[in-house]
Amino acid sequence: MKIEQSAKRVRAYLGGRLVADTVRPSLVWEIPYYPTYYFPVADVRADLVPDGPGEHSPARGDASVHTVKVDGATAPGAAVRYEDSPVEELRGLVRIDWDAMDAWFEEDEEVFVHPRSPYARIDILASSRNVRIEVEGVTVAESSSPRLLFETGLPVRYYLPKTHVRMDLLEPSDTVTGCPYKGRAEYWSIRAGGRVHQDLAWSYSAPLEESRQVTGLVCFYDEKVDVFVDGVRQERPKTKF
Repeated sequence: MKIEQSAKRVRAYLGGRLVADTVRPSLVWEIPYYPTYYFPVADVRADLVPDGPGEHSPARGDASVHTVKVDGATAPGAAVRYEDSPVEELRGLVRIDWDAMDAWFEEDEEVFVHPRSPYARIDILASSRNVRIEVEGVTVAESSSPRLLFETGLPVRYYLPKTHVRMDLLEPSDTVTGCPYKGRAEYWSIRAGGRVHQDLAWSYSAPLEESRQVTGLVCFYDEKVDVFVDGVRQERPKTKF
């Protein structure tokens, strides 16, 4: 488990009411993929009503769970403390459940899904490499003007113009996902090989500022399709997706 002090001002809101506001948040990596915010107890503006003991963590110790109450808004079990933690830095901190809050802000910019890691970076580069996407031997997209998105810890993603995609083979999906670096993605399934392959492609119609270069472009799961770059088939990456 890694703990790091952040220099950002961080605020959490519930029902339009301020729950916590700090200029000294701690980033705690409880899982390897991204951190979560912990607030100093003194910077929590809401009432924390004890609910009883929580789960034991080998790294953090015994948890106590609290309901968050602020001006009529309530989030049961949304706060966790480790007051007797073997990790001294955690003893005076409170973790507020991200999904239990209505809104989160880093400085004055709203952030989504989870805190952004200071070690995660996105680079989006225009390329003239030829990228071809196949599903069960059917070419569903091919372009020599892709944008390549490099994101820390993930394989390169190839974003292609819709005019270079067989949109007649794509069927809109109800699936929507969020990314704190790119924004809200909408998905398509692909008809190929006599069947429908669920949620193989996605696009950001209104991405966040740092990812605006992929606006309206279509990307495919390299893990589930065949990708050819300059005629060379790429090995399918192994990721959590």
